[in-house]
Amino acid sequence: MITPEQIDKAATVLKDIVEHTPLQFNKRLSKKYNAKIYMKREDLQIVRSFKIRGAYYKISLLTDEQKKQGVVCASAGNHSQGVAFACNNLKIHGTIFMPVVTPKQKVNKVKLHGDGYVTIKLVGNNFDEAFDASQKYCNKKNAIYVHPFDDEEVITGQATVGKEIYEELKNKIDMVVTCEGGGGLTAGICSYLAAVSPDTQIIACEPAGAAGLVTSRKAGHPVVLDAVDTFVDGAAVKSVGALPYKIMEKHVQQVVSVPEGQVATTMIELYQYDGIIAEPAGALAIAGLEMMEKKDLEGKTIVCTISGGNNDILRYPEVMERSLIYQGLKHYFIIEFTQKPGQLMKFLQEVLGPHDDIVLFEYMKKNNKEKGPALVGVELADKKDYDMLVKRFEDSGLEHKEITANDMIYRYLI
Repeated sequence: MITPEQIDKAATVLKDIVEHTPLQFNKRLSKKYNAKIYMKREDLQIVRSFKIRGAYYKISLLTDEQKKQGVVCASAGNHSQGVAFACNNLKIHGTIFMPVVTPKQKVNKVKLHGDGYVTIKLVGNNFDEAFDASQKYCNKKNAIYVHPFDDEEVITGQATVGKEIYEELKNKIDMVVTCEGGGGLTAGICSYLAAVSPDTQIIACEPAGAAGLVTSRKAGHPVVLDAVDTFVDGAAVKSVGALPYKIMEKHVQQVVSVPEGQVATTMIELYQYDGIIAEPAGALAIAGLEMMEKKDLEGKTIVCTISGGNNDILRYPEVMERSLIYQGLKHYFIIEFTQKPGQLMKFLQEVLGPHDDIVLFEYMKKNNKEKGPALVGVELADKKDYDMLVKRFEDSGLEHKEITANDMIYRYLI
């Protein structure tokens, strides 16, 4: 275990570097879950995530000789910003590996925070491929590696989030709900609260498409996933860290797998109702509340980490799409229209309901004289309208097939 004394030391080092972020009471969520819901706003850090804490603390402890060697890291974006900020502040050169698919906004912010002290290398299609490349480079250059989560000093820096939460609420905290990817933040919060508030439950929320902790717990050791859904890019890692796993296995009471569609829905709600711009990983803990038993939340004081706000505005169309599909409001069909007058009118009058909306209509094959297949997207006002839509399709006699995210053709057409 990392001790409170170690975490207190880290807090002293970081006192004038990181923001003591607000612990905000949220009236909307509190009413929804009949609980006292607070949000720890780590999205308000200068790099817009908690990652600055662990990265800066780790690098600040380097000796003068180690600083001359330079540092290396791999990150999908947030950890790299923390490393870049630390390199600039401490005047150390860093080399940062990021996946090729990293949003341009995050790459540009790393350049901004590094301000000439970092070199960025875009390698691989996900964090794990970038990580492998960074390890090889680090060994070749004999540099100091700054791991995003599987490092005691990095975890100690992240643990200051838990210290700040406790200092504001003391023993009134029934539950802390965290964003879980590699495990650094959750392990850090566990380390502090297990010592000073042992009755506080720790709930780790991870993306369903990158459920590394759930899988590892079933196996009894860290497991490397074959593949991950990269939508929640800040938490989409193939394996939790070995050290975080040891800490979390002892002190995390529950792990919640959150569907990516629920994460997208929560991002939209945080923006529309609370004015909070959260990235997918940043919204993960709040999204996790929706997947938990309501009776387990009622009457409790709960803190949720808003772990990051580095969301590229260009991603919002995808966020909206995932949210609507997850809520059962958006559906896609391939419809075989016979090439004769009145077929489209038949669809409009006999199939569409009064509140249904066509959001996509595209002919797929234009040289067939007998039939004209079309890809049609329909958005419903209420998911309860779906069964009636399907019935009207069947009654109309129009040949059709619904395509879902599980169909291979979906990836090519939608």
